[in-house]
Amino acid sequence: MTEALALSRRAFLGTGLAFTFAFQGPGTAGAQSAPPGPATLNAPALNAYVRIATDGTITIQAPVPEMGQASNTALPLIVAEELDADWSRVRIETAPVRPAYDSPVFRSQFVVASLSVRGYWMPLRIAGAQARRVLLDAVAAHWGVPVDQLTTEPSVVVHAASNRRIGYGEVAAFATVPATLPEIAPAALKPVAAFRLLGRDVPRFDVPAKATGQAVFAIDIRLPGMLHATVARSPGLGARPVSHNGAALLARPGITHVLPLDQGVAIVGERVEAVLAARRALVVQWSPGEGATHSSEPALASYLADARDTAKPAATVVRVGEAAQAIAGAARTHAAEFTSDYVYHAQLEPLTCVAAVTADAVEVWAGTQWPSLVRDEAAKIAGIPADRVTVHMQTMGGGFGRRAAIDYALEAVTIAKAAGRPVKVMATREDDIANAHVRPMTAHRIEVGLDVAGKITGWRHRLAADLVVPQLYGRARLDAQRGVDHIVTYHANVAHYDMPAALTEHVYREHGVRTAPWRGIGAGPNAFAVEAVIDDLARQANADPVAYRIALLKDARARAVVEAVAAMAEWGRRRDGTSLGIGFAKLGLPQLGESLAATVAEVAVDRASGGLRVLRLWCAADVGLPVQPRNATRQIEGSLLWGLSSALTERLTFKDGAVEQTNFGDYEVLRASEVPEVQVRLIRSGETPLPAGELGLGTVAPAISNAVLAATGRRLAALPFTKDRVRAALGV
Repeated sequence: MTEALALSRRAFLGTGLAFTFAFQGPGTAGAQSAPPGPATLNAPALNAYVRIATDGTITIQAPVPEMGQASNTALPLIVAEELDADWSRVRIETAPVRPAYDSPVFRSQFVVASLSVRGYWMPLRIAGAQARRVLLDAVAAHWGVPVDQLTTEPSVVVHAASNRRIGYGEVAAFATVPATLPEIAPAALKPVAAFRLLGRDVPRFDVPAKATGQAVFAIDIRLPGMLHATVARSPGLGARPVSHNGAALLARPGITHVLPLDQGVAIVGERVEAVLAARRALVVQWSPGEGATHSSEPALASYLADARDTAKPAATVVRVGEAAQAIAGAARTHAAEFTSDYVYHAQLEPLTCVAAVTADAVEVWAGTQWPSLVRDEAAKIAGIPADRVTVHMQTMGGGFGRRAAIDYALEAVTIAKAAGRPVKVMATREDDIANAHVRPMTAHRIEVGLDVAGKITGWRHRLAADLVVPQLYGRARLDAQRGVDHIVTYHANVAHYDMPAALTEHVYREHGVRTAPWRGIGAGPNAFAVEAVIDDLARQANADPVAYRIALLKDARARAVVEAVAAMAEWGRRRDGTSLGIGFAKLGLPQLGESLAATVAEVAVDRASGGLRVLRLWCAADVGLPVQPRNATRQIEGSLLWGLSSALTERLTFKDGAVEQTNFGDYEVLRASEVPEVQVRLIRSGETPLPAGELGLGTVAPAISNAVLAATGRRLAALPFTKDRVRAALGV
């Protein structure tokens, strides 16, 4: 991945990210939110990222799907900065799904891990700088002056010696693209200190359309002759429809098809109402699947037993020194155990996809985090080349990792092919929960060895949990990673803390449950366990939890966020009826750069009811160079509230292989009345943007549990912190 981000110009072109700079005539620049029109698509030379019309309009392509993270503003902004574009003249289009727009990290158009800005950072800067250099070279030739005498101002080329100025639109009228694009060395890029757009609060491009109801989601798509469909999916992996009452349903007015799928049954009809009514009447007998007998409550006890049993085979995730020996020879040891339940993505827009299939082409309209994979797999279903598949990326009404799985899009293509007409496939909320692709249930045992002075000598973290990587990427990917499921085990290490020996192990548990990345991936349960133990050790040492962390943290950036959040929360001030707790977390990868955050929660405990009220959250976050500071702050705020919701109430349970929850009545998410005051402070470090969108999530659960420990002396060790669990922990 590091090599992918350190691209030379030739390597950049060789990966398919090269643009052909296309100067277009008047009227060819698309409207800000419109897809490319016929004139653009039929242009003899297409441009990967930039088009400039002779009226000065600059059209920049946003290469990845938008799901609320504002990447459709941030990524074009990077191009515009190096191009020295007048932002008021910029129009943004959603790029088509083509290799030219692949992320250099994923080699695909794929939105996960908060890595869009980080991944596209250098390629987009180079694209903007090359476009600017083409303009300068064209003007130098046109005016007969040395190119090094030319400079630019927003959308204007300037020759100070002769006091001449020419707008980019005028240049577009005579400029041509050289056969070989200019060489742009990283040192030739604009200095960060000279940025006009990046690092400042440029308004988000998508807000006006969302505010006025003009934003288009997959659920809004309507095509001539379109049918409607919904799918009853099998209760678990491997279960298939054995029989169903589809013949009776076909007799209903408006129902056109009842189609058995590999792991589901689709009901297709002319009207949504008829389809949903038939879905309620559908009766399916399923074959036993892999998880037919899985019940999460007793299974969790077995997970914990596996975490305790060091003889149980486990994948080694992290090994530094010899932790087991260090713990065995320690003067004193500490052990703690933690659990977390399954959680559901609860994305607001139901899973929806529209597909149209003909003999030689496929069109798909979907809000998906992985449009490249949708294209490739749709081509296989239709039996056509991938370049005959068009994926229209729609704004997602929430993704959070669920739309990284593309099952719903492939169902739409399969159904449209069978029906012979365009089809919109939409899940009901009940079916979405019943078919939830969950964050895994986990159990943890952490053992720590300490010397006579209380210094940590060894740390061992055994995690028992379902796998995610094989379900998202395939088993071969897990094997290639030496058995490490990076999604499940993320943050199950203590790299930022000073420990001479550390071991993290993952005991695989597979019960036929559909799993997927969930915002923050493993940081939710794993950072909770790690940070709770750090507080336990501070308490045993009679040390302040903040001071203990600062002394233990090796990284100056990590110490800085802890110190900053303590100051924000006035950590040393006594409270009346509330207590404070702290949690630390990271986001990213060491080879790409990690953002860091620390959060303090102010919590009130109702001992009688077991209710927890989080009054305030303070968060200090180091995200490197924030491309859009206000948006980075909002993303972190959102991740903090996600962390709060999953810490307090979110819980999905299985009974005999089926999800027990049915809707938001029994799958509880954070309500508006429960939202605390939230304060985020960004700490800027370095000249590279680091991930932000999921950063705060892992800090919240440990901060709450540590606050309860401070108030009561009792540890909350099971996520979520439901009232009954709080009462049990308090001995009420």
